[in-house]
Amino acid sequence: MSEKQVTFRILRQTDQNSEPYEEEFVLPYRPNMNVISALMEIRRNPVNSKGETTTPVVWDMNCLEEVCGACSMVINGKPRQSCTALVDKLEQPIRLEPMKTFPIVRDLMVDRSRMFDSLKKVKAWIPIDGTYDLGPGPRMAESKRQWAYELSKCMTCGVCLEACPNVNSKSDFIGPAPLSQVRLFNAHPTGEMNAKERLDALMEEGGLSACGNSQNCVQACPKGIPLTTSIAALNRSTALQSFKNFFG
Repeated sequence: MSEKQVTFRILRQTDQNSEPYEEEFVLPYRPNMNVISALMEIRRNPVNSKGETTTPVVWDMNCLEEVCGACSMVINGKPRQSCTALVDKLEQPIRLEPMKTFPIVRDLMVDRSRMFDSLKKVKAWIPIDGTYDLGPGPRMAESKRQWAYELSKCMTCGVCLEACPNVNSKSDFIGPAPLSQVRLFNAHPTGEMNAKERLDALMEEGGLSACGNSQNCVQACPKGIPLTTSIAALNRSTALQSFKNFFG
C-alpha cells in the first residue's frame, strides 16, 4: 500500500519584476499537518515533484498561533492565515498564492506597507507623550468595552483588504481594517481627544466614501470582527463631523 501524500501547487515569483510560475511539491502526509508545517518541510528539503532541487519557498510568519497576522496568503482561492489552515480540511492539490492586493516581495511574501501607512494616516493609536506617571486613566463603560474588545482583535493580517474588491492598485481606498480601528480608538475615553482628526482623515480621498459595501471583509476576517458594523457607525460619525466642520 502506497504512503499517503499531500500535493502543494505554489505560485512563485523571484521578485516583483519577474514572471510568476507554478511549482508543485509532494510531501508525506502527517496527522495534524498545517500549511506552515508543510512549508517548513519544503524549506528543509526543497525538491519539487519532478525530483529537481529548487530554491526554498519564501513566506512570512511569526507567532504560528493566529495572533501576529504575518502568515496571510491565498489558500485554495481564499485569503486566510496559513498557520490555522489544516491540511485535513483542504481540498487537494492545495494551491498557495500570495495576496494580490499588496506588492510581491518574493514567492508568498508580500509588502503590507500600504495597510500600515493607512493606520498612520488615521492615527490608529492613543498619543500620550512623556514617561511620567499620569495616574489612572478614565474608565470605559462595560457595555462599550465589550464591543470595543471585539474590534481590538485585529491583527493587521491584511485578509480583509485582500477580500475587498475596492482595495486594488487602481484605488487608494485605505480598506476595512484601518476604518474599524478609527471606531475603536475614537470609542476610548482618551483616544476620543483625537476623534476629529481621525474622522477628518476618513473624509479625505481614499477614505470611507471609497467603500463599496460589498461586505466581503466581514466574511473573510479570521477574527470575526464586525467590520461592516464599524463602517456603518463611521458613516454616521463622519456625517455629523462634516456638519460640525461646516458650521465651525
